Amino acid sequence: MSWDIFAYDFPRDAKSLEDLPAGFKPPSLGERSSVIAKIREVVPDVNFSNPAWGRIDRDGFSIELNMGRGEVCDGFAFHVRGGAGAVAVVAAILNHLDLRAVDAQTGGFFVAGQASVESFRKWQAYRDQVAAGVARKGPSPQPGDGVRRSFISVLRFRIANLLSRWGRTNT
Repeated sequence: MSWDIFAYDFPRDAKSLEDLPAGFKPPSLGERSSVIAKIREVVPDVNFSNPAWGRIDRDGFSIELNMGRGEVCDGFAFHVRGGAGAVAVVAAILNHLDLRAVDAQTGGFFVAGQASVESFRKWQAYRDQVAAGVARKGPSPQPGDGVRRSFISVLRFRIANLLSRWGRTNT
């Protein structure tokens, strides 16, 4: 289970995902190898032994970067596990690449600083709630639970909506 952030070249003037025009298709980020090189400028020890799937390992957290299988990179995803120290790394990479991203926990744009830390903490609460349910072999949180609704329902709706508006079926 991970906190997921989807990075694309979203317009700077969009205040929310709803501000994106119908049919919006984000521009390509360029060659995947160039995007990886820029990520390495921020995190020199990132492991891209598989160029489609990078990994950053730190004490207390890990971040996987799903770059896609194609040589041209239209966008990529961060899959964060562990502690809140990862939030600053995600923010630094997005800032260095001058990209915006969708925070799957909020269903809106990733906002560096306190907003992203708060989103991460809400995701951690959801993760801990699910883990506690599994540990006691009880039911998982049900739709309608505040954090689950935010994390699952909004994620499914907004990401599916974006992908269908862009005419894509995968990232």
